[in-house]
Amino acid sequence: MGIMDRFKTASRSWAKTIVAFESPPRLREVGGQVGEHAPEPSGQVTREDQFKIRLAHNDERTRDAKFFVEKRYGEVGYHGAGGPGSNSCPDSITLATYQGEQVIGTQTLGFDVGNGLMADELYKAEIDMLRARGCTVAEITKFALDTKLTSKRFLAAMFNVSYIYLRKLWRYSDAVIEVNPTHAAFYKRMLGFKEIGSERMCPRVHAPAVLLWLDLVEVEKKVAEVAGQHELAKQDRTLYPYFFPPQEEARITDRLLRAEPK
Repeated sequence: MGIMDRFKTASRSWAKTIVAFESPPRLREVGGQVGEHAPEPSGQVTREDQFKIRLAHNDERTRDAKFFVEKRYGEVGYHGAGGPGSNSCPDSITLATYQGEQVIGTQTLGFDVGNGLMADELYKAEIDMLRARGCTVAEITKFALDTKLTSKRFLAAMFNVSYIYLRKLWRYSDAVIEVNPTHAAFYKRMLGFKEIGSERMCPRVHAPAVLLWLDLVEVEKKVAEVAGQHELAKQDRTLYPYFFPPQEEARITDRLLRAEPK
């Protein structure tokens, strides 16, 4: 069974809410017992006032995420962004963050499993250099969020779930992302990305882009050192102190691994 067939099969076999959290929160795994709860299709429960990160596993959730991306991209002047599940990125999954039943954030994870990455359109030479070193490369695309709700913990939860999928579940060694040059400083400062591709015009959004790269092996070490230690945020200004505490990340990872078919 191929990697994307495994993702599709797994998406039908387990609860679609991966993690729920409050803001400003102590991040909580789904299934807490405080306050009013609403049932998930599988029997899991989440509080209505919690944010929920879910896999966009069906047409409805994929459509919700697509509309949110198009709305947010349109607001900042991007055009033709497409959406999760577009034909240009067949080997991908989309993670959507909800408040109630409204999408307030999305990320799409693309996997290099033989069909290439969207970033190859502009930066194939740079990505091929990573491949030539034996790296397994994934990409983050269509990152969008409701800026009124932005906080370090909110952002950390989104990127932490992506990290779990990319590194803990599928053992990718490297990740790339195309971003507007004006946003590159955020990714470098908050997550440790490095620029490996110079500014070029991206035809998908009709805006300039640079290619950033992240060593997921180094991220794994960083997460082991500081995740869940919010008190370190005064010295460590990245998002990593706001990642899930190790025991919570382990529970989430184990639950996702057990849902994946062998």
